[in-house]
Amino acid sequence: MKPRILIIYTGGTIGMIEDPATKALRPFDFSHLMENVPKVKMLDYQIDNIQFAPPIDSSDMSPEHWQQIASSISDNYDSYDGFVVLHGTDTMAYTASALSFMLQGLSKPVIITGSQLPIGEVRTDGEENLITALQIAAARAADGRPMVQEVAILFENYLWRGDRSTKRSSDHFNAFKSNNYPYLAKIGLGITYDQDALDRRENKRLKVFTRLDTSVMCIDLFPGLTEATLRHQLAAPDIKGVVLRTYGAGNGPTAPWFLSAVKDACDRGLVLLNVTQCVNGSVHSSRYQAGDLLSATGVISGHDITFEAAITKMMHLFGQGMSRAEVIEALKNPLAGEMTV
Repeated sequence: MKPRILIIYTGGTIGMIEDPATKALRPFDFSHLMENVPKVKMLDYQIDNIQFAPPIDSSDMSPEHWQQIASSISDNYDSYDGFVVLHGTDTMAYTASALSFMLQGLSKPVIITGSQLPIGEVRTDGEENLITALQIAAARAADGRPMVQEVAILFENYLWRGDRSTKRSSDHFNAFKSNNYPYLAKIGLGITYDQDALDRRENKRLKVFTRLDTSVMCIDLFPGLTEATLRHQLAAPDIKGVVLRTYGAGNGPTAPWFLSAVKDACDRGLVLLNVTQCVNGSVHSSRYQAGDLLSATGVISGHDITFEAAITKMMHLFGQGMSRAEVIEALKNPLAGEMTV
């Protein structure tokens, strides 16, 4: 049987073509997919699509859109072998992370891709990314199971785990990277999969969680941050969780006012997650005194989790109606391969 792939088109640069009359870029019409990307016909797949109406710039992506994507996959899960989500690059890592928590226990591929240049231009990365994403979504292992069984980002030469990925460039075709986890596949003349990096757990069963709670925020540490500013941020109304982006291996100021402000926030019931500002490496709370003192206030180590995964994981956990203690415990352990403990 032909592989059955569902494309979910949200918008973004990949979904634009040049209007012959005005020369302006406009959203891609999927009724003309085969006309604009004729090589897709050579795959001999059964390809259907769902479109956002209207398509959006990924800067406008919201948790409501994540719910729409997750519901579309859930509703069509038994009818297709794989799913390809076409998405703008700016918030792609956030969407990939959110979907990894919302679609736990995947046994089919959800491949997210986009492009730096519109698919309608003569020199574009969009055509190659789309075709490769479709091939990966249809790929099977020797045992007949899907080769990829998780949410992943395909961009240019690499396939990355979705909740490990970060956009690293606005100019290069290889725009994404997973700094703390190896690639799932490398794309060259062929597609070479890293079997050790892929999620190959047995007896997986899809569980869909669409509820999200956006009562979370981020605070970046920087030299010159004042007590008044920090306390004002930590006192933001209706906030339940804060991703605290710290220096190096999870360090913050050792000034008494800083530690007091953070401890007061934890004592009031806020959940604070320590995530390093570095693109490589992990939080090691006990390596330096600064990190050790911060940990003693009640801040939780995020280990090597990305910021995108940290903020969306918090939204997911609070969305399930968990207590503060349950959220803290869940943040300490990986849910979808998003961190190494």
